[in-house]
Amino acid sequence: ETIHGIGYVEPEHGFAWKTCGVTTSIQSQSPDIALGVDKGGAGDQGMMFGYATNETPEFMPLPIVLAHQLSRRLSEVRKQRLVDYLRPDGKTQVTIEYHDGHAARVEALVVSAHHKHGVPLNRIRADVRRLVIEPVVPKHWLDRRTKIFVNPTGRFEVGGPMGDTGLTGRKIIMDTYGGVIGHGGGAFSGKDPTKVDRSAAYMARYLAKNLVAAGVADTCEIQLAYAIGVAEPVSIMVNTHGTGKLSEPAIIKIIRELFDLTPLGIIRTLKLRRPIYLKTAVYGHFGRDGDGFTWEELDRVNDITRAAKHHAHTPGHHVTKAPPARRSPEPGRAGPPERTSWNVRRVNGSSTAHE
Repeated sequence: ETIHGIGYVEPEHGFAWKTCGVTTSIQSQSPDIALGVDKGGAGDQGMMFGYATNETPEFMPLPIVLAHQLSRRLSEVRKQRLVDYLRPDGKTQVTIEYHDGHAARVEALVVSAHHKHGVPLNRIRADVRRLVIEPVVPKHWLDRRTKIFVNPTGRFEVGGPMGDTGLTGRKIIMDTYGGVIGHGGGAFSGKDPTKVDRSAAYMARYLAKNLVAAGVADTCEIQLAYAIGVAEPVSIMVNTHGTGKLSEPAIIKIIRELFDLTPLGIIRTLKLRRPIYLKTAVYGHFGRDGDGFTWEELDRVNDITRAAKHHAHTPGHHVTKAPPARRSPEPGRAGPPERTSWNVRRVNGSSTAHE
């Protein structure tokens, strides 16, 4: 059903729902690992990262937001048959140029669209610009220096599992924040919530998003570290990148006071023992809405706000308020005014369009 729903229906795709083979091979977990997990300890060691920024309504970095929006639109164009030659595979990538920490322009766009045999490249490029890019990317972010690449190899007729197969876990940056912050290296898909690679990364996002929504910082990066078989994290690190209204040690105290960061506590808080993970296979795990994405809920903002007021009056916990961060302009609105002193950096985000 999943393969059919994605769109691999015809044998000419090289991979089709009626003819593909499925092999199930399940073995028991190591009893040595089970000794620790059964007592509520972490299922493995590792570092997990979470992030949030008030740059966008999704509390996500703009490049990855746009990349996922382009992927969604590419799927919509195919499913609504606005053109008749698209196939299920696809990728997008967006590079945003930032000036003084604010999105100023799109440096580069990449859209790779899987298509039927024999479709002229100039037609594909024109259709993707008109039907995919223009409805998603505001015109004022595009200029004469913006580089737009549509099927830059010239052809994308062989795609999906027929064109490129391998191990899972290779799209960990697309699944998270587009490379804005670090990554512990552990993939999410295929892991149950006792594996902190997945559940603690969800919790770190939950913490960061609620902290930013509560006004504790404009940008917040959380790092959690665990040891196998040990319930409590061995380390909690916070980096507000200079935007914090409280000191980072004070924020860590708030986290410890309000949140249960043991694997079982995370599972209970985020209700992770449910069949909710199918939707995460495309368009990333974060910045999503709808049922099941409990780590995106903002239900602890009031608790954090009260705790922050208490810690703001504790000596050594208050920091000088940083200048307020402005959101990157929303579609249809003008960008930030030009300034004379610019700190320029470029940030990428990428997405895939299998759905």
